[in-house]
Amino acid sequence: MSQIYEGMFLLDNAAVRQDWNAAKSIVTGTLEKHGGTVLTARRWDERRLAYPIKKKNRATFLLAYYTMPGANIPDMRRDLELNETVLRSLELAVDAVPEGEQELHAHEQTTEFSVPTPPDDDHVDFVEQEEEEYVPRGRRRRDEDDDSDSEDAEEADEASKED
Repeated sequence: MSQIYEGMFLLDNAAVRQDWNAAKSIVTGTLEKHGGTVLTARRWDERRLAYPIKKKNRATFLLAYYTMPGANIPDMRRDLELNETVLRSLELAVDAVPEGEQELHAHEQTTEFSVPTPPDDDHVDFVEQEEEEYVPRGRRRRDEDDDSDSEDAEEADEASKED
C-alpha cells in the first residue's frame, strides 16, 4: 500500500548552477525508480547550511510530495546517499499534500519561472556585528577620562585615615 510522503532534499549548488531541471530530475527519477509517483516537486529555497555537509556550506532545497510503498523507502534513501548531487534528505509520512502546494508546483513548470543562480559556497548572507566586551554584573567599566571614581576612592582613603 502506498503512503504520501513529504521529502526535503538538499541539492549541491554546483549542480543547480549548471541546470536546475537536471538536478531536480535526479531526485524525481530516483523516486520513480523505486515505485514512487511524484505529486509535486519544487524549489523551496537556497540557504546557508548550519554546518558543512560534504564540504558544502550552502545548498538549494527541493520540496517534494510523492506516493511510494513504505517498503521501498530504505532502497530509495540508499540511492540518494550514494548520489553526489544530493547532500542530505529527509522524508516524512503525511496525510495529504498541503493546500497551495499544487499551485506552486504548477507555477514552477511555466516558462516564466526561472531559478535564481545560487551564490558561491562562501557567500555570507549577513555581516556579523562585533561582540561587546563582557562586563561582569555589579561592576562598572572604568574609563580613563572618568575621574569621579578616582575622586570617590581618594575621599574614602582620607576618611579611613582620620578614623
